[in-house]
Amino acid sequence: MPVATTDAILETEGLTKEFRGFVAVKDVALRIRRGSIHALIGPNGAGKTTCFNLLTKFLTPTRGRITYNGRDITAAKPADIARMGLVRSFQISAVFPHFTVLENVRIALQRARGGSFDFWRSERTLARYHDRARELVDAVGLSEFIDTVAVELSYGRKRALEIATTLALEPEMMLLDEPTAGMAHEDVERITALVKKVSADRTVLIVEHNLSVVSALSDRITVLARGEILAEGDYAAVSKDPRVVEAYLGTAHG
Repeated sequence: MPVATTDAILETEGLTKEFRGFVAVKDVALRIRRGSIHALIGPNGAGKTTCFNLLTKFLTPTRGRITYNGRDITAAKPADIARMGLVRSFQISAVFPHFTVLENVRIALQRARGGSFDFWRSERTLARYHDRARELVDAVGLSEFIDTVAVELSYGRKRALEIATTLALEPEMMLLDEPTAGMAHEDVERITALVKKVSADRTVLIVEHNLSVVSALSDRITVLARGEILAEGDYAAVSKDPRVVEAYLGTAHG
């Protein structure tokens, strides 16, 4: 078996997306190492969201190839890749606002096992998932809110619940789309610690604007600018790269 197959869980080759002549992502070659936390960063308009949507199959590439666990998923649908263990948090994981924390996680567990929408009528069916749901609620630090209706949770705790429902799908790789966006400082710290915890036995790709979160979490960082890879490496390397500094801050000469 080639080294790339065992070491890299997700790879792209020449990944390109054009919108009516505008090139949003151009020839992006990503290589996400298995078991790592890999961050995708860049200034506004860099192509991060488009790239993320290509990887999670919400967009179809104009050109290029995406490989997951050695399998070409370029033409796969979002539901197909979720079943393969590649799950995008905060998109696929729905939180029902008027259900409790425990109920939300139990529903996600049933979805993960191919349950139908019969769960709406069957409390007994959901009870089978009770113990595992409690474990997941505890894992994301929401035990004291287990009977709280989701709509009453703070923004940061809603995000923690979304991570719990994503974990219910038993992902091998999680893709987190700006998990700390719009959060107060204490929530940012809580979610950062949570992402670190849940990454222990899986791979995480994260799009994140908060560079302190990126520095705390990431093993490797890919910096995008104008749809292309500008730099790649660990935080110490990319944060000192003059091209990255210029892309984020501009130069003294504009």
